[in-house]
Amino acid sequence: MSRVLSLPKLSSNAVDFIDEPALEALLHRTPSPGEVRDVIAKSLSKQALSVAETATLLAAEQPELVEQIFDAARQLKRDVYGNRIVLFAPLYIGNECTNDCQYCAFRRSNRAVVRRTLDEAEMEAQVRALLGRGHKRLILVFGEHPEYDAEAIARCVRAVYSVRDGASEIRRVNVNAAPMDHEGFATIKAAGIGTYQIFQETYHHATYAKVHPKTTRKGDYLWRLDALSRAFEAGQDDVGIGALFGLYDWRFEALGLVSHALHLQKHYGVGPHTISFPRLRPASGVALDETYRVTDEQFKRLVAILRLAVPYTGLILTAREPPAVRREVMAFGVSQIDAGSRIELGAYTEAGDAQRLEREQFELGDVRSLDEVMRELASDGYIPSFCTACYRLGRTGEHFMEFAIPGFIQNLCTPNALSTLMEYIVDYASKETYDVCLRRIQAELDKMPEGPRKRELVDRLRRIRESDERDLFS
Repeated sequence: MSRVLSLPKLSSNAVDFIDEPALEALLHRTPSPGEVRDVIAKSLSKQALSVAETATLLAAEQPELVEQIFDAARQLKRDVYGNRIVLFAPLYIGNECTNDCQYCAFRRSNRAVVRRTLDEAEMEAQVRALLGRGHKRLILVFGEHPEYDAEAIARCVRAVYSVRDGASEIRRVNVNAAPMDHEGFATIKAAGIGTYQIFQETYHHATYAKVHPKTTRKGDYLWRLDALSRAFEAGQDDVGIGALFGLYDWRFEALGLVSHALHLQKHYGVGPHTISFPRLRPASGVALDETYRVTDEQFKRLVAILRLAVPYTGLILTAREPPAVRREVMAFGVSQIDAGSRIELGAYTEAGDAQRLEREQFELGDVRSLDEVMRELASDGYIPSFCTACYRLGRTGEHFMEFAIPGFIQNLCTPNALSTLMEYIVDYASKETYDVCLRRIQAELDKMPEGPRKRELVDRLRRIRESDERDLFS
């Protein structure tokens, strides 16, 4: 007879804080244009929105109000993050999985998928390949399986940090892995991970039960919902939340994400470091249910509203989306993207097609190289950045909120971003990308006021360009 797996201790604040009837009720009221504008004004003052205020924006359907939301999101993004876009790459370590999620190619019942776990030599080869492309930030991705316990993940993190390719090294390793108990979270924190990321997938209880069988650990809604609370209690200071859009009503999921952010803020003094909002994509052996498909227009609204609801939280736009969509929604509040991504085990070194569904968790929408994405970002007026200064100097969590003002962007973030961009183009860029990015660097320098900070930055950029000095930041 099947039974639910026994679970270790929950957090001290373990509670199902998703009040489903209340959230649904909020989505059925029609706010006045004045209410919508009042909420926009609050967000532009860099105050986090309540769940009810977020629902007010989600209910705004009039084209002129939607445009005002878009305009406000653009402005808030510029005010808090400037024109920087941080880049990273995913590195899949293993796809063994005991779960049976109905939307995922890696689910245990899918016999078509090729199972694999990278050994230490294979993982090192992947990291070297990523370093050789110019990457400095990775997120390690694991299936949910006893083989990938906290000790194994910690070993992988330490191994990634130890890889060198000349002067290049990975400066920040984030992790996307199964929920752990307090001891497990403490173990991976001690290994030096950056952000621990986990998605609730869907905050709607009936949908969660439908796509996650109760006989698996993931079938326990509260165990997963409570994971980041346990992470905080174990000493983790940066966490990332997310939902898989297309499983249920996108507006409800947006309220679930905001509810989660506010719960963490209330109990631990800081909300999530990042929010992800991937849409469902085709996957091997998966029959997609289109009932709650999120259109491109709805996706644009989602990104803009999340930016207004959580001003200081990073928004991650993944390579699930096609290039045209990524380019359009970038301005609505995105602060991080992956680029040059491959989600097949071993794909950064092994020749093969860019898309082989029997070896991937899902189909990617953007398979362009990092060099191509860097060139497009710079052409569009963004500063592609690999900066990790804030993390290494402790400017994270609630401390980031203290710093995230226009002067901080001008005095620290933009100079650090330009320094990592100069590193990239000197060491890795194609000639075309080098020229485009160098013009972007000069354009940013031209906007800066004359003074000691600009002179120091100009000297730093010169040293990077003319010598082997790297990893210069303030």
